[in-house]
Amino acid sequence: MTQAQANIQYFSPMEMMAEAEKFALSKAKKTSSMTLSLAVMAGAFIGLAFLFYITVTTGSAGAGWGLSRFAGGLAFSMGLILIVLCGGELFTSSVLTSIAWANKQITFGKMLKTWGKVYVGNFIGAMLLLAIVSAAGLYQMDNGQWGLNALNIAQHKLHHTVIQAFALGILCNLLVCLAIWLTFSSANAMTKAVMTILPVAMFVSSGFEHCVANMFMVPLGIVIQTFAPESFWTQVGVAQAQYADLNITQFVTANLIPVTIGNIVGGSVLVGLANWSIYRRPQLKAASLSTITTTTKLASVKETTMSTNILVQDIMNPNPITLSADVHTPTAIDTLLDNHIISAPVVDVEGRLVGFFSAHDVMVDLWCQDYLPVSGQKVVDLMSRDVVAIDVSDKLVDVAEFLCIDKEQLYPTTSVGIATRFSTLSLEERAKSMRVSKPHVLPVLDNGKLVGVVTRENVLAALRNIYGERVSLVEEKALETA
Repeated sequence: MTQAQANIQYFSPMEMMAEAEKFALSKAKKTSSMTLSLAVMAGAFIGLAFLFYITVTTGSAGAGWGLSRFAGGLAFSMGLILIVLCGGELFTSSVLTSIAWANKQITFGKMLKTWGKVYVGNFIGAMLLLAIVSAAGLYQMDNGQWGLNALNIAQHKLHHTVIQAFALGILCNLLVCLAIWLTFSSANAMTKAVMTILPVAMFVSSGFEHCVANMFMVPLGIVIQTFAPESFWTQVGVAQAQYADLNITQFVTANLIPVTIGNIVGGSVLVGLANWSIYRRPQLKAASLSTITTTTKLASVKETTMSTNILVQDIMNPNPITLSADVHTPTAIDTLLDNHIISAPVVDVEGRLVGFFSAHDVMVDLWCQDYLPVSGQKVVDLMSRDVVAIDVSDKLVDVAEFLCIDKEQLYPTTSVGIATRFSTLSLEERAKSMRVSKPHVLPVLDNGKLVGVVTRENVLAALRNIYGERVSLVEEKALETA
């Protein structure tokens, strides 16, 4: 696919679910420092958006209540656009990591830690911006009307009951996460930006409550109420005591806590888990395959002078490329090609081995279908369930022998030791002349769980030391001519 094609591509709802899963897992995989830094950035972006909202709605009473708030909502959408395109970590969208938890890709504790880091980072970002805005004295704009508008908005947020704040929080993050979900429909940056505008404009103009926005907005009102000079109150014609309820305790108990809980429910449950239940859960049930937990018993048939202390765990690749059983065949092939491999283990949502998918499986199926692939075909339809797996504690020498020696060809005898075929060839001659068909990649299990893979290249690399130190081609030629 060309870049131009990628930019105009639109994904189906099922493909959007796959994008959402990548989005959720990527948030949980970031380092703490990156998560915190991006969260600080996102907190500042939301604060900037609220500054835009206050500016747009100040002095707009003549435009009508609804139109004024709609214009403010459009302005506020700048915050989510900045976060989507710049990669900020916003708490209200980070709750979509509930998808990764439902897929059992992360633990419940890991999910909560991710939420906590993002929440703290958003608060720090909001406070940093608040300090700059306070120092700039923006509340004095338009003869103090800007500051008066900010005070009224902040105070209104503290006048909800706990139930109202909770419900408004649910409605808010339902729309925020739907806006994020819409961005999964396209790879185009402009499309992603446009998709966020109307859902955000609706939640802002309707007065729904967003915990990160409130982290900036209400403290801004508290700062103005506490530190604005007497000249400000005289200018706007309002008594400072009228906003005495703007304090930290009232903010935390009457707004921040219930709104945060509501945001979690609206985003993680009504959007994240709801879509997971519709699109992914049935597939996971359908692809509920029995896991492969047994390994092939390996044992050498001849004594060796080589060290037997080298184990599979010493040579294996502990981070192999894996596939899911419900991935479509073209996507699985792309994964193999992108990683320059010809096969990969197939695992379930818990990372347990359920099969093996290879280029051989694909080519045989295409031959059988006259090179007209079946529509909607998935890995589960082609993968092999007859998988040869080895144990993490198996020895290198045993693995090497398993890959190159067929004991039945080497020692053609019955179960009671009677020879079934006679040959005048020596043991070594028989070993070198036999044709052995063994896998090129062996999954490695530890107590029934997939922990890596061993390839023939891994085995060869481990055996290389037998020949001594590596020499350059120039040195080798010099030795031959000496």
